[in-house]
Amino acid sequence: MTAGGVLVAGVGNMFLHDDGFGPEVARHLADHPQPLATGVRVVDYGIRGMHLAYDLLAGVGTLVLVDTVPADGSWAPGSIRVLRVSAADLDSRAMLDPHGMDPAAVLGRLRSMGGSLPVTYVVGCVPADLSEGIGLSPAVADAVPKAAAAVESLLGRASSTPGRFSTSK
Repeated sequence: MTAGGVLVAGVGNMFLHDDGFGPEVARHLADHPQPLATGVRVVDYGIRGMHLAYDLLAGVGTLVLVDTVPADGSWAPGSIRVLRVSAADLDSRAMLDPHGMDPAAVLGRLRSMGGSLPVTYVVGCVPADLSEGIGLSPAVADAVPKAAAAVESLLGRASSTPGRFSTSK
């Protein structure tokens, strides 16, 4: 990936039902017949937090994280929320687990690893079921194309150059 590019990162644990939302959106975007912009890379990171950290250290201009977001009672399961993340939102003391994925910890530790936070957005979905098991709940499965559309909308603002994109899984 070239420095300054756009990274769309699907994160989550597919073995915890709706926590697999981010990877499912990454797969949806990778299989989408309409190409995204040049310089955009879509990656299913799953629970590989260190892999995400190293890719961010290689240089990214814009990061779009796709993940579940905590339910706070005001949003129904399957609701899509788009959030902007700044360095002030992060805890630089968060512990980075080399065998897990805590996006806030990954982003919070970037500075101590010699990197900096790129322009960062979260396209999040309120989960219905985070218990053990494979497969998204109906509400969250229905939200996958909506989240993909939200990512595409953000990328329309981040880059105006049409073209192909690459994927990694």
